[in-house]
Amino acid sequence: MNDSHSPRSPRNPRDSRSKPSYRDRRPPAGRPRSAPKKNLFVNKSPEGSESWLSPWVELKYFTYNPAVFPRMLGSVSGEIAPGSLVHVYDKNGELFGSGFWNETSRTPLRMVYHGRDVFRELELDAALERAVKLRRDILRLDETTNAYRVLHGDSDGVGGLVVDRYADVLSLEVSTLAVWQRLGRWLPLLHRLCGTGRHVIQADEGIARMEGIRPEDAPESSAPVKLVKIVENGIMYEVDFAQGHKTGFFCDQRDNRLKFASLVKGATVLDLCCYSGGFSIAAKMLGGAAEVTGVDLDEKAIAMAKRNGNINQQRIDFVHADAFVYARQMVRNGRLFDAVLLDPPKFIIGRDGFEEGIKKYHDLNMLGLQCVRPGGLFVTCSCSGLLSPSEFEQTVVKAAQRQGRKLQIMGMTGPGWDHPYLSTYPEGRYLKVLWAIAL
Repeated sequence: MNDSHSPRSPRNPRDSRSKPSYRDRRPPAGRPRSAPKKNLFVNKSPEGSESWLSPWVELKYFTYNPAVFPRMLGSVSGEIAPGSLVHVYDKNGELFGSGFWNETSRTPLRMVYHGRDVFRELELDAALERAVKLRRDILRLDETTNAYRVLHGDSDGVGGLVVDRYADVLSLEVSTLAVWQRLGRWLPLLHRLCGTGRHVIQADEGIARMEGIRPEDAPESSAPVKLVKIVENGIMYEVDFAQGHKTGFFCDQRDNRLKFASLVKGATVLDLCCYSGGFSIAAKMLGGAAEVTGVDLDEKAIAMAKRNGNINQQRIDFVHADAFVYARQMVRNGRLFDAVLLDPPKFIIGRDGFEEGIKKYHDLNMLGLQCVRPGGLFVTCSCSGLLSPSEFEQTVVKAAQRQGRKLQIMGMTGPGWDHPYLSTYPEGRYLKVLWAIAL
């Protein structure tokens, strides 16, 4: 959260940087719009394709990754309406699965099913039902919280749709035109399955332009949504949809907050990039930490954190400051803590910024380690999907070695089980949490 270069970026994908509105990015009056793109994928139909189910798309290469880029595509069956559910055939002419089609997208084909059976629209509805059943009937999350991920995009078979539940509100993040076109059918189904009544819908402005999504046409909620109170492991948090980045709360850290709290009884705790106070309040209220300091650069996030502390009657020192600057000041002051937690924003947004992002993780971990006493608990997180668990661990270990310190690594965790990832889509393993004793 407290990157000196940017505010907290939302996860999977959550980029909260301030941008012009969708309307502001339309061409000025008098400037002609760009001519529509010509269909780049129509070639001579393969032999035998006259018997294929339409609309169809042909693959040049075998891939089980749900995101299919243009270079991997062969012919398509003429003009296909954007957002269509298409039949996908492999290079041998065999039915390979089904997916969403949108020629103007960076990934024109988004696979939703792999197999030889014919996949129909009703199977998409069934995918939503399976996703909700996993969370409510199998994981039984309603017993411990009313804030959890209901549907996790490609991992639940619906690429381009992420749904979080916050009490009676569903928060939807849409990134494909196909999903946008089906919201009118899916929203009533999701509300019925989840027992909710209101919703908020968001689409990243850049993705909306590329996909052809019109945010102003989003289905309206039955009632306005601004503030809602949720409960997680006995702690109450206020979610501010009007002010927060995406929702003002990240339920993916639920299990890690509980684990952290179990390790800090009587400890002094520094929570760098505390956002709305999840780890800080859990450490104090559930863990019995003696003293907790939460730091974040985002003024609105600190305001939310203070409200959450007051709601739960917990005295926590929430500081509005840059995490890098604050940590350096603690080092100069010689201040050491029994436990230090780092949960920064997504430092790696794209592959072009990979090396710069690695450097940010390295530098923040160096500073964080200088703030933890020898033998103290050090917990560090990354929510960058492009950074593998091994690369993240290697970056943290190098930061420790630069300080002449060793880490007694106890393990690495990820998000709760309501955030699964596909074996064929490793980028979906975005959240990594490294637990160690700093020697």
